[in-house]
Amino acid sequence: MQNVKGKKVFVGLSGGVDSSVSAALLLRAGADVAGVFIKGWYPAFLDCNWKDERRDAMRVAAHLGIPFLTCDAEDSYKQHVVDYMVSEYKAGRTPNPDVMCNKHVKFGTFFDFAMEHGADYIATGHYAQAKEGILYKGEDSNKDQSYFLWAVPKEQIEKTLFPIGNIEKKEVRKIAKKYKLFTSEKKDSQGLCFLGKIDLTEFLSHYISKKEGDVLNDSGEVIGKHDGVHLYTLGERHGFTITKKSTEDEPQYIVSKDVEKNTITVSHLNIEVQEKTSKSVLLRDVNWVIEPSINEVYECRWRYRQELSFCKINKKEGEYEVSFSEPQMYVPLGQSIVLYEGEKCLGGGIIDSVL
Repeated sequence: MQNVKGKKVFVGLSGGVDSSVSAALLLRAGADVAGVFIKGWYPAFLDCNWKDERRDAMRVAAHLGIPFLTCDAEDSYKQHVVDYMVSEYKAGRTPNPDVMCNKHVKFGTFFDFAMEHGADYIATGHYAQAKEGILYKGEDSNKDQSYFLWAVPKEQIEKTLFPIGNIEKKEVRKIAKKYKLFTSEKKDSQGLCFLGKIDLTEFLSHYISKKEGDVLNDSGEVIGKHDGVHLYTLGERHGFTITKKSTEDEPQYIVSKDVEKNTITVSHLNIEVQEKTSKSVLLRDVNWVIEPSINEVYECRWRYRQELSFCKINKKEGEYEVSFSEPQMYVPLGQSIVLYEGEKCLGGGIIDSVL
């Protein structure tokens, strides 16, 4: 922060406490700060509160005495987040729309908007750190958001500031109170980037027709019904109906899907499931902030806040392959796998196939 004095910084103001404090800290460090509300795309069938969030962002800017602008990212959000998400679910994969939102909207449309308006840097309220163009985990391990930033190109990381990346969440709220920001007590936003907490099944039903299908057990017997294979992901235990009960009333988890036959297979957590574990995955749409060395041992995760697992990376016929030190359960196609070396986030890719 000591290097931003006099620099023009555009802060993505969402109307929440994290971005509010980010702007306040940049002002304290002597930066020439402007607050920017990023307007996404909002479907007519959802009761979205984006106007309220924009008003809150405007109030923060007024309180801090900084200029306030609006960046229209509607087309980018619709194309790269919503349309992408729907197409992935239609293909039977499990996408991560927040990753695409960061890549194409916050570090795409907003980044370009800022640079076109003469900014030296952009800043966001993410719990992550950037040092000399390298992405690091956030200091608060419970809030670390580096997982969602793996797809951001190195060129953007070099011109991005994460003012609260080295601060724990409880301290962020204390700083907000110190600066008399009304967002100090505001609850954190939940759910999908820009759209908030939504019922994903209900949202997807506007784009993907429900089609009842069979639920199978490990032996291929029909034991229940579901609403459509596209609406489920591996490891889920809710949303389908078991009509043929067993003597053991234990949770059933989805262990495989067949998109063409519109069936899902479920099982208890037993040895039969263990045999379905994955030893490695092939990646697509890879982005490296630091390119990993072949056959070196790294850590990785393919779900947010998932416990890190040891892995190695190799190239197989031009594709990157991540091999797990221990077989992993319920690895869904379409999810993001992210590699770490200590606190450094090296980058990652989208799981294209499971081996």
